[in-house]
Amino acid sequence: MITREEIIGIIEGLVTQKEAFIVEVKVSASNHVIVEIDSVKGITIDDCAEISKIIEKEVNRDIEDYELEVSSAGLSSEFKVIQQYYKNIGNEVEVIVKGGKKITGLLKIVNENGFLIVTTKTERVEGKKKRQLVVEETPLSFAEVKSTRLVVHFK
Repeated sequence: MITREEIIGIIEGLVTQKEAFIVEVKVSASNHVIVEIDSVKGITIDDCAEISKIIEKEVNRDIEDYELEVSSAGLSSEFKVIQQYYKNIGNEVEVIVKGGKKITGLLKIVNENGFLIVTTKTERVEGKKKRQLVVEETPLSFAEVKSTRLVVHFK
């Protein structure tokens, strides 16, 4: 049976060479192999095809019968690795914390322990007639986050 570690070992060098990173590698009991990669520059179909060919070259189909899927992380996918947070600094994200609260704002800072979200909203401020724009910074640790996704706007 093919292992997750075996697949990572096969593709790690090429992924690093392409200045990309592995988001996820799954291997099911029926040898359905799913590889998801990403990069700051983006991943092309050619990148996926090249990684697929490397795996097919290294894992003999006569010995192991398997199904292989290589893809880039989708725009609407949840973030799975810290590199996705770094990639999206300056972009709007939607975070759901484990308590169920949803926070949508700008991803400002990321470090190994967590990240900072900046939200802006208009609120009535005491002593003012008009609503005022209020900027709020929310630090979050990765441990308290249930999911994070990129917010995509279409014009």
